[in-house]
Amino acid sequence: MAATKKSIGKPAKKKPATAGGKPPRASPPRPAAAPALADVRAQIDGIDRRIQELIAERAGFALQVGRAKGKLAAAVDYYRPEREAQVLRMVVDRNEGPLSDEVLVHVFREIMSACLAQQEPLKIGYLGPEGTFSQQAVLKHFGRSAHGLPLGSIEEVFQEVEAGNADFGVVPVENSGQGTIQVTLDMFLTSQLKICGEVELMVHQYLLSRSGRIEDIERIYAHPQAFAQTAGWLRTNLPKAEKVPVSSNAEGARRARGADDAAAIAGESAAHVYGLKKVIMRPIQDDKDNTTRFLVIGRRIFPPSGHDRTSVLVFIHDKPGALFDVLSPFAKHGISMNRIESRPSHQARWEYAFFIDLAGHVEDEGMKQALAELEKHVAQVKVLGSYPVAVP
Repeated sequence: MAATKKSIGKPAKKKPATAGGKPPRASPPRPAAAPALADVRAQIDGIDRRIQELIAERAGFALQVGRAKGKLAAAVDYYRPEREAQVLRMVVDRNEGPLSDEVLVHVFREIMSACLAQQEPLKIGYLGPEGTFSQQAVLKHFGRSAHGLPLGSIEEVFQEVEAGNADFGVVPVENSGQGTIQVTLDMFLTSQLKICGEVELMVHQYLLSRSGRIEDIERIYAHPQAFAQTAGWLRTNLPKAEKVPVSSNAEGARRARGADDAAAIAGESAAHVYGLKKVIMRPIQDDKDNTTRFLVIGRRIFPPSGHDRTSVLVFIHDKPGALFDVLSPFAKHGISMNRIESRPSHQARWEYAFFIDLAGHVEDEGMKQALAELEKHVAQVKVLGSYPVAVP
């Protein structure tokens, strides 16, 4: 009987063995060819055109909003801080990178500032001269299309807004390391202005001089707050230098530019404005997270933005349990207290007023009820403002 074939067709080829008897690894895929630089730039140019077209379209709608509001008295009547806060929060909520929230908020703030300035630029008073941290706070909150008015003191900022020469003012109220700016709180004791917003600004203090050499420095100009924020560094590095207090860090920079043996403590913007060099390249403040909170002051309270803060001033009766009477209505209605500070009332000897920051808007029902109950137990309640919580 003939033998049967065990298989038909061609036998499978064996893969050549590698060292150790293992089959060879598959070749890695070839990397995709890098795009041509010219093609990438063409894509960017196309995107830029679309962005510009959309900005122009947005500016056109902003003009329509102005026409819909009708003929108003001034630029300030077109400004709506609660609406701006809502827009910026939506920017943050939509952001998926790669740009940071802070960068995108800055971009949209400038777009809104430019669109609003089509009516007329806002006039913003701040503690001058040019180059102060107060000016930086103005730019962060209102954008570069607003018109800044540098003034000589915090008191003058209040006066110019009250007189209508400035639409709003920006004043410092507290620092994360050094506490409250007392002059700002004291102005609210008598002023009828309202708080319309807040700005939080990271403060980096630099040592600046004309020569840029630390060995030349015999005296230093700075605002007292700046001296306090850098006390440890100065004690270690310039213990013998004379410390000269001035009205603002920018004023100190202006003075320091006149002599090689003088220096100033100020921000980077002051160095650019007054032609000074950094003596030390890194910031010299003792607290690396040094932050100052500024208040935006105006002549009215604006509607709720959805995430607001209310500031009140409470004048108390001199009696046992007075502080309990102040705090209990807010606890009863579930209102969080962000800050409380007492100051002499300047109405009678040993009488005090409490500055209180609360979560929520004065139009919220719980806030209304709490304030109504509070008025029954204290001498006076003064609502300083309800305003959007600062957007990064």
